[in-house]
Amino acid sequence: MKAVYSDLHRSHDPQFFLVRGVVQRTTEQPERADRLLAGLIAGKHTLIEPTKFGQGPRARVHSPEYLSFLAEAWDAWTALGDAGPEMIANMHPVRNAGTYPTHIVGKLGWHTVDTAAPIGPGTWAGACASSDVAVTAAQMVLDGEDAVYALCRPPGHHAYRDLAGGFCFLNNSAIAAEHLRQKHERVAILDVDVHHGNGTQGIFYERPDVFTVSIHADPSFFYPFVWGYAHERGAGAGLGTNLNIPLAKGTGDDDYMKALAAAEKAIHAFAPTALVVALGLDASEKDPLAGLAVTTDGFRRIGAALARIGLPTVLVQEGGYLSDILGANLTAVLGGFEAAR
Repeated sequence: MKAVYSDLHRSHDPQFFLVRGVVQRTTEQPERADRLLAGLIAGKHTLIEPTKFGQGPRARVHSPEYLSFLAEAWDAWTALGDAGPEMIANMHPVRNAGTYPTHIVGKLGWHTVDTAAPIGPGTWAGACASSDVAVTAAQMVLDGEDAVYALCRPPGHHAYRDLAGGFCFLNNSAIAAEHLRQKHERVAILDVDVHHGNGTQGIFYERPDVFTVSIHADPSFFYPFVWGYAHERGAGAGLGTNLNIPLAKGTGDDDYMKALAAAEKAIHAFAPTALVVALGLDASEKDPLAGLAVTTDGFRRIGAALARIGLPTVLVQEGGYLSDILGANLTAVLGGFEAAR
């Protein structure tokens, strides 16, 4: 399996992370990509530089106002003269009969759902490079590759059409799926990150052409807390095209595989002709966020199950934080996929 990667992710180097009222250094660090890259090298995957696709693929998913905000945010922030080293909102208007703001502080609040997506001088460049990685992988699949892995950083599945949050700015999995829609009438997105892909769900919630499935730690105790419950099934024309499978804290390999089998059955019932996997590795037993307890062998089994779905597949990197086996888990899941294909 070929892998798409850009070193431009390093331009995004966030520091701020608020955990239960305590400020810590974020777990979404550039070193994540280094460890994932080591996993690719261990698996002998050929690395491909991304193509620069410009705003087109991003604009098919995100609003014009949001993209303009992200592109201009840092310059407007520094022009204030007394602002801090990262952009973190001090208000979130939740859009209750609100008017779109003109001031950068207002826009920052309008376009962020939480404090976990600080914007720095290189965030926009890093996010654009990450989306280009995802689109390049999707284009390679459109051009005939069976499956391609996209090492995206920053991740994307918590980003809504016009909201950043949860380390995410541009929704890479959604952008890849929308790119595949140029050829495929129906596409499925299967999110195996430990956190619910709330942004992806929100983007496609009323769409009948993209089936979103998320297997994640139960949001009654885990981020994002207010999205990701089993009763959320889509709305309007998209009713029935969203499936959430929340899992109990500490769920291990065997029960995880049962959930994945249920997801596979639902995907086949939807009958898509292409698949995007939002590949979080933070369901690991060694992940510092400690939601689920999947082993490295479990990730190999997950990879094999994803392959058996039997669709042209784009695997988009989402979460997976600093642990000694992060790279090994990536090697395992891609190796499992290749062995079963």
